[in-house]
Amino acid sequence: MRTVPLGGSGIVVSRLALGSWRTYDRISKEQGVLVMRAAMDAGITFLDDARYNDETGRAPVSTGYSEVIFGELFRAAGWHRGQTVVSNKLWWEFWPQQSPAQELDASLGRMGFDDVDLIYSEPPPAAVPLADAIGMISSLIESGRARAWGTLNWPPGLMERAWQIADRSGLPGPVATQPPYSLVRREVVEDAEMSKLVARRQVAIVASYTLAGGLLTGKYARDRSAGRAAAMFDKSWVLDAAAAGSELAAVGSRLGRDPAHLAMAFALNNPSVAAVLFGATTPEQVRSNVAALAVAEELTAAEQADVAAVGSGDG
Repeated sequence: MRTVPLGGSGIVVSRLALGSWRTYDRISKEQGVLVMRAAMDAGITFLDDARYNDETGRAPVSTGYSEVIFGELFRAAGWHRGQTVVSNKLWWEFWPQQSPAQELDASLGRMGFDDVDLIYSEPPPAAVPLADAIGMISSLIESGRARAWGTLNWPPGLMERAWQIADRSGLPGPVATQPPYSLVRREVVEDAEMSKLVARRQVAIVASYTLAGGLLTGKYARDRSAGRAAAMFDKSWVLDAAAAGSELAAVGSRLGRDPAHLAMAFALNNPSVAAVLFGATTPEQVRSNVAALAVAEELTAAEQADVAAVGSGDG
């Protein structure tokens, strides 16, 4: 699998990243290992984890059991820590009772890791001056807990301010950001200010939610009860995304391509996107998503334009 630089960090990542959001706590350990090994066999080296609250009612802890499972599966699958790039999230959820260092230490303890390669930060609480937040996040790198940091849900103006503060203080700035990006959610990545920031500051975009929660796979065009979004068809954005999914399925039928591959290819072919993040609950899903890489490279300019027109109002 082709690899690319993670912005200006000096870290190299695979073009696809395997996520763990709301996946491994819903499948068996055996199935989770199969998913991890399928990713390993495909050449994926970029793994994303995050702490979230238990939604199953079965976890022994109320929050962060996702990290426990991730660490267990990582080791059971036979990953070598030095050959992977692992990212996690800093939520600031328990501030000020818990500092960023304490929050990350708790995550590392649950994962059974000494460090992560990339720590994404949510915007700091309003009571925390940005310069102080940058200092605390940078200390995670200075202490060896992380190699680089990125942002989650920061507007480009705030990221630029962070870079200016970091430059003045001789501290590392954010080298990556993880926004949603899909045929039905383009505004963050394609924003002119974001594009300028990415180019000027060498910030890597790690695109998430490229399949819009499965709505762009085409499966809901065949069966509205086919997945998690089945209970949300009373929401206008779900109806819009499902309509785009049906439109994409038609384009896929014409091109002889899987609509899910086309949806991922749309994100992969954006020059600002370094990697695409996806989740999977079966090894078959992993292998299918990996096939999108070849599709992205094979699409002609005209075919890319046909795909890009889906959900844009221009088709």
